[in-house]
Amino acid sequence: MKRLLLGLGLGLLCACGLAQAFGLDDLRKQLSAPEVIKGPFIQEKHLRALPQPLVSNGQFVLARDHGLLWLLQTPLKQDYRLNAQGISRRDANGWQALPTRTAGTEQNKLFFAVLQGDSSGLERDFELALQGDAKGWTLDLTPRSLVLKQIFTRIEIHGGQFVERIQLLETQGDSTVLRMPSSTSSTLTDAERHDLVD
Repeated sequence: MKRLLLGLGLGLLCACGLAQAFGLDDLRKQLSAPEVIKGPFIQEKHLRALPQPLVSNGQFVLARDHGLLWLLQTPLKQDYRLNAQGISRRDANGWQALPTRTAGTEQNKLFFAVLQGDSSGLERDFELALQGDAKGWTLDLTPRSLVLKQIFTRIEIHGGQFVERIQLLETQGDSTVLRMPSSTSSTLTDAERHDLVD
């Protein structure tokens, strides 16, 4: 009986050790494993000057080897693309590159890094603190670079298999909450592939 209890106790200790062993490298591998992730997003921009948040909705397509399509559908229709070349917005003439040093582009690059599970990229600019396990985790980011310290006080990311919620707390008191409630692993359509690699 003592041997059985000892075995159970050691088993529980090992299980606890395994649960605590979920680290940044594990999270990176988990988030970067699918080749393509798609789903809806809901973005709330909370501004100090407004009593209600500004809400926008759309769809995103993240292709590990190509980039991110951010397809805003309401309140206005606007398509964005993030890839190794930078950030572009679609207009009547096709994809147009955007300036790379604005608060908006910094925020978009951050979304891209987070969704990709690019912890090495994030570690250059943030102190990272991870809690939880593969099924439910929280990653807190505290800015370390001067540029990001001027924009964000803290960023909180929550997820499981995929990123589910990102909250950006800004220095002037505004905040952004991005929810991706039903992301799925998928494949690219011909149109999505064309948009990402043209």
